[in-house]
Amino acid sequence: MSDNEHTDDMPREVGPLSQFMGDIPPSPDWFSKAISTGYETRFVRVKGARVHYQSWSSPNKPGLLLVHGNGAHAHWYDFIAPYFAKRYNVVAMTFSGMGESDWRENYDMDTFSEEQIAVCEATGMFEHAQKPIIVAHSFGGFVTILTGARYGHRLEGTVIVDSPVNPPERERNRNRLRVRGNRVYPDLTTALGRFRLAPEQPCDNHFAMDYIARWSLKQVDNERGKGWSWRFDPDIWQRFEFGEPASELLRKTACRIALFRGEESEIFPDEVRDYMEQLLDRKVPFVSIPHAYHHVMLDQPLAFVSALRALLADWDHSAPNRAIERSEAQ
Repeated sequence: MSDNEHTDDMPREVGPLSQFMGDIPPSPDWFSKAISTGYETRFVRVKGARVHYQSWSSPNKPGLLLVHGNGAHAHWYDFIAPYFAKRYNVVAMTFSGMGESDWRENYDMDTFSEEQIAVCEATGMFEHAQKPIIVAHSFGGFVTILTGARYGHRLEGTVIVDSPVNPPERERNRNRLRVRGNRVYPDLTTALGRFRLAPEQPCDNHFAMDYIARWSLKQVDNERGKGWSWRFDPDIWQRFEFGEPASELLRKTACRIALFRGEESEIFPDEVRDYMEQLLDRKVPFVSIPHAYHHVMLDQPLAFVSALRALLADWDHSAPNRAIERSEAQ
């Protein structure tokens, strides 16, 4: 199904941030400016759990929902979202069991999909004449494939970023991940040094890794100790229902769809693209981001922004015509 985005509870080797000894790595001006852009932090309750989201702009604009991968959180988009705030009602959300959202007793794909729709509703995206677009990475892409199949009539489109729906010969088994309770590190420096990407890959943008790592941690004082621990629920995959296969859901996509990948991503080769297009029974926009691995927005954030802007501009150009067609049909 997917892979952990930033957990390191099992490996004992230090990660790439250990070289900075807790200091913040130097960053380019564009990054510093982006993360200093203000946003509103709010929550919406879904099936008893508070789901965290961040909003950078106004409900008067077309909706753009940004969705993270497994074990990650909305702050993965803090340096991406500002580039879309002038044109869109841009919002980044955090699934339950991750980041600043509440944990649940049990998890399933249907609930994650409902969380996406609830955030769209809470931020006024369905009230705009133009339907919202969802952009989702990795595990979030699989949830969004479900959302596109089930709620596609309410969406303008979905952008699936490095979420491979594998042909049968490449299928990975669904063994439940065994992750011990989140380790407690004595200090922030030690915790940052344990931060690693999964699947493992090179990433030269240590400033981006450091930024999301800090938002991935919280201070704790519990039976496991006092210090710093990861925010995600370590037992999520022991209490998770996968639901319908992604291949079946992809066939049912009821809105526009585009596929993005990191050109160097080991989990998304050309044969996977071809299989996904076959399932969709149509040619769809397919964008490979050069010099990017699985974690596209960390590896090549500005290239990702540029490619996404180009796609959305094309979709925006035809959206008013479809809105008129829908109105006439009614």
